[in-house]
Amino acid sequence: YYTGKNKDACAVEVDRYIVMPGQATSYKIGELKILELRKKFEDVQGENFDIRDFHDLILRNGALPLNVLEDYANSFLNQ
Repeated sequence: YYTGKNKDACAVEVDRYIVMPGQATSYKIGELKILELRKKFEDVQGENFDIRDFHDLILRNGALPLNVLEDYANSFLNQ
């Protein structure tokens, strides 16, 4: 086991992915969308980009559907 977790913890992880195969995929899709938004903000804001402000914007409203998060974030770029 090369995960840093013990055998029982690994078994729980494997079982979780077997039972809910879409969960890991949804996490990855969310990660990719946030990275896409971050790159867009960095490109538009240049040296004025502040990662703390970006994190505040992304996390401000809690869990949102990705399309709503994207629209919300883009509304700040269009001001």
